[in-house]
Amino acid sequence: MNGNGIDAYRQTNVTTADPGRLVLMCYDGAISSLKTAREKYISGEHEAKAEAVKKAQSIISELMLALDFEKGGEVARNLNSLYNYMLRRITEGDVKGDMKAFDEVIIMLGELESAWKEIFHASEGPRFIHDTDTDHENPAALRVMAG
Repeated sequence: MNGNGIDAYRQTNVTTADPGRLVLMCYDGAISSLKTAREKYISGEHEAKAEAVKKAQSIISELMLALDFEKGGEVARNLNSLYNYMLRRITEGDVKGDMKAFDEVIIMLGELESAWKEIFHASEGPRFIHDTDTDHENPAALRVMAG
């Protein structure tokens, strides 16, 4: 399969996924990007490292934008604080060459991913709505409401 076919497949997965699956895909993508950033830092591939860091930061920023503080209340506020912390740690790790900061964020994202998997597999999972006033292809358009 060529690069364009893979990109089209990925785009289809994103645009057809339910909101819960999109959250999980975001966590997976951020974790993968940070692991790549760490590997590229170690191998001295600084441009590739920078791209991977940028991708992880973008994904976490999108997760922040998707938070609905009105409906999500304290959970949304806590996630926002946690995502802000992650972004700071990624930046610090990048600037200082401290890969332990990347590892810390990878662990935190992994724990969140596990928690969301449990939520989505539970019989009474969260309900989701789509904000129709926003771009349908933008994950930030998704608003999670507590069950």
